[in-house]
Amino acid sequence: MSSVVGEALSVAVAAGVPVLLWGSPGTGKTSAVVALAESLNWPLEVVIGSIREPSDFAGLPVISEGTVRLAPPAWAQRLVTAGHSLLFLDELTTAPPAVQAAMLRVVLERVVGDVRLPDKVHVVAAANPPEEAADGWELAPPLANRLVHLDWPVDGRQIARGLATGFPAPPLSAFERPPTYEQTAAARATVAAFLEVRPELVLQTPKGGQGWPSPRSWESVARLTAACTAVGGSPDVLAVLVTGAVGEGAALEFLSWVEHLDLPDPVAVLRDPDGFELPRRGDRAFAVLTSVVAVAVAAGDAEVWDAAWKVIAKAARTAPDVATLAARTLARRRPAGARIPTALLELTPILRAAGLLHD
Repeated sequence: MSSVVGEALSVAVAAGVPVLLWGSPGTGKTSAVVALAESLNWPLEVVIGSIREPSDFAGLPVISEGTVRLAPPAWAQRLVTAGHSLLFLDELTTAPPAVQAAMLRVVLERVVGDVRLPDKVHVVAAANPPEEAADGWELAPPLANRLVHLDWPVDGRQIARGLATGFPAPPLSAFERPPTYEQTAAARATVAAFLEVRPELVLQTPKGGQGWPSPRSWESVARLTAACTAVGGSPDVLAVLVTGAVGEGAALEFLSWVEHLDLPDPVAVLRDPDGFELPRRGDRAFAVLTSVVAVAVAAGDAEVWDAAWKVIAKAARTAPDVATLAARTLARRRPAGARIPTALLELTPILRAAGLLHD
């Protein structure tokens, strides 16, 4: 197992983003998922779509007390009571289209019949390329868009070492260090700033059964970015995850843009708003203000909220449009007891645009 892909698998599972391992038969995908579950001491439920009916995911209609309910199968009932656990959808490309369609709510919303699986249930899948699978089917675009796609490499030397000394389990650091609210807010702001610059990448029609850009997959990128930041993940791990979520083209643009963005830490900006200088580049200014406001809103603290207004005040002098947008967002989430600082009353146009002053 590649260390990069193994870490990417752990980060995706820890972040609660459904992940799909692509690889040829017999390359250890299933073994890696089993090893991850054993390392975490989590129960593992293995479900193979090719030997299931759509009702095994959508629920079986049962008449009870004069009403019809969709009864979940036994594997779903076990997951409901298991707490932290892994649902492993193996041999995904052997599932016919009707079964793939029934899996949609299971993968994204974790709903099976009339039962919702707990948030502690994490979804992992594995698949062979359709041409290598037994009676293989292409992955339907709606199902593909719900997953982060990781290519499972085969390295001869790593296989040799694993046979000799044992195969390593995926790392667990992502489960020990979840992202903070600041990291989550900053990641969401970064993705939002990129899409502000490249709105045509918000949604692109898929050409195959792997990751493609959509609002849902960009949301996954934000969650994965925050999780990578929390564990100090390498750029290679982040690149694998982003590519798996939105596809190679969109990922390349996003990662290149982030690499040259060089944004200040929004928490550091809020600690010293008087020393902050707004970047001149429009996309950097948007990203900074968006992340600052996101962190201030997430904090829910009057002092931090006040500091964010000071940042907006400085931004209004050179970038009034961006400052107005930030002010509107900040104004909607005022913490209890917070007031607009009197020093900001000089920003009458900005405050009025944010709905905080009226004629």
